[in-house]
Amino acid sequence: MPTPKKGPRLASSPAHERLMLANMATSLFQNGRITTTLPKAKRLRPLAERLITFAKRGDLHSRRRVMRVIRNKSVVHVLFTQIAEQMEQREGGYTRIVKIAPRVGDASPAAVIELVTEPVAKKAVVKEAEAATKVADEAPAAEAAATEATEAPAEETAAAEAPAENAE
Repeated sequence: MPTPKKGPRLASSPAHERLMLANMATSLFQNGRITTTLPKAKRLRPLAERLITFAKRGDLHSRRRVMRVIRNKSVVHVLFTQIAEQMEQREGGYTRIVKIAPRVGDASPAAVIELVTEPVAKKAVVKEAEAATKVADEAPAAEAAATEATEAPAEETAAAEAPAENAE
């Protein structure tokens, strides 16, 4: 179990903070992105990603655990049917936090937290990496063969000159 955060909460009490994060998670799943302060976005990210992981499992127990946090049944339905389906190929990193200009009223650091909806191009990236390593492995082998080819005649000529000197 992770150790609790020390110091002041985002709100006045731990219960208020939990309710506030639950409301922000509900808004995030309804709208796909929300604008909030940076500390709130950083505290929301682990909660939202854990809820998406539960939604990807899709069983009844996971649905009930999500319902403990998100009380709106229609949002839970969207989370389990649409959002979990979009995130099926993704192995984490379901949300993105982008810093924006400070808030006008109090100049607090603001951020946009959004769901990552781009498809994962994992296989293409892996193929490119494998091709790059193959090229990198072949390049030193080709260079070594080329240097041996250029050095070999010099050794042969030196060996050929040495017996000639002994004969004289």
